[in-house]
Amino acid sequence: MAFPASAGETLHGWAVEAPGPIGTGPLTRTRRPVPDLGPGDLLLRVEACGVCRTDLHLAEGDLDPHHPSVIPGHEIVGRVVAVGDGVIQFRTGDRAGGAWLRGTCGTCRYCRAGRENLCPWSTYTGWDADGGFADLTVVPESFAYRLPDERDPVLLAPLLCAGIIGYRALRRSALPTGGRLGIYGFGASAHLAAQVALAEGATVHVLTRSEQARELALELGASSVGSAQDKPPEPLDSAILFAPVGELVPVALEALDRSGTLAVAGIHLSDIPVLNYQRHLFQERNLRSVTSNTRQDGRDFLALAERIGIRVTTSPYPLSRADQALADLAGDRVNGAAVLVPS
Repeated sequence: MAFPASAGETLHGWAVEAPGPIGTGPLTRTRRPVPDLGPGDLLLRVEACGVCRTDLHLAEGDLDPHHPSVIPGHEIVGRVVAVGDGVIQFRTGDRAGGAWLRGTCGTCRYCRAGRENLCPWSTYTGWDADGGFADLTVVPESFAYRLPDERDPVLLAPLLCAGIIGYRALRRSALPTGGRLGIYGFGASAHLAAQVALAEGATVHVLTRSEQARELALELGASSVGSAQDKPPEPLDSAILFAPVGELVPVALEALDRSGTLAVAGIHLSDIPVLNYQRHLFQERNLRSVTSNTRQDGRDFLALAERIGIRVTTSPYPLSRADQALADLAGDRVNGAAVLVPS
C-alpha cells in the first residue's frame, strides 16, 4: 500500500554532480524538496529502479548531462502517491512504471508516423529530468506504464528499459522465423531479448567475455556460448550487439550469413574500426542502430513478457549502494540486471 507524500517531505537520492570514471565518486547523495506536480504528472514512491548501462555512461561522462545535478535511473517501479491536474488513468495507490522515453512533441513528422523514438524534441528520464535513483520521482502519466500489483518490483524494474530496448533491438535485427541469432554481450537487456527470441523459435548463440553470463545463457536455452571474438558455430541470420564495444561491429558483421542484419543496441558505442566492404558488408549484409523506443514497443513487450513468463535475473542493491552497483556493472560483476531498492 502506498503512503502519500506529506507536505514538506524531502526527496533522498543520488545525483551526477561531476561525471567521471567509476571510483572517482561521480554520484553524490542529494536531498531535495519533493517536486511540484504539473498537469498530467504522477508522483511515485519508488519501490525499485533498475541500473542501466546508460546510467553508467552518464555517470562516467560518455553522455553529457542534459540537466545539472540530474538524478539517474529510468527503470522505475513505484506506487502513485499524488497526481497532478488532469490525470485520468492512475490514482493514488496504483503501481506504475517510468521508462527511458519521457516526452515527445507529438506533432513532428516522426511522431505522426508512429516513430516517436526519433522525435527531435524527445526527452528522457534520468537525463533531461530526475529519475529513479531516489525514494520519490515524478513521471508523466502519458509515458507511464501500468504494472501488475502482485509482481515483485525488483523483477519488474529491468523490463522497463533493458526489456523494452532489447525487444526493439530484436525487431531491428530482422530475425526471420526460426532464424539463427547471435548476441554479443549478455547483460540485463540481452538475457531478456534472448528469451523472446527463443520463445519465438530462434536458435541463439551468445558471445560474451563473462563466464557467469555464459552460464546464464546456457541455463536460458542458448545453443552455444563463446567469447566475444569467437566465431559462432553457424552463419547468423541476425545479430545484436549489446556490448558498447565498437571493435565487435566487424566481428559480428563477418559472422552474418548473406542478407543478415546486425543491430547495435546501445546509446553509446566506442569507435568502430575501418570496415572492409567485401568481408563485412557485401552480400547485402545490413548494419542498423537502435534509437530509444516507442511507447507501443513498451506495451507490446510488457504484454509479451507476461505471456511467455519471462525470467528476470537480478542482483539487488540497497539505494545507499548505488555507486557500488555502477562499479559492479562497469566491471562485469553483475549477473543479469542490477536493481536498486530504497530503504
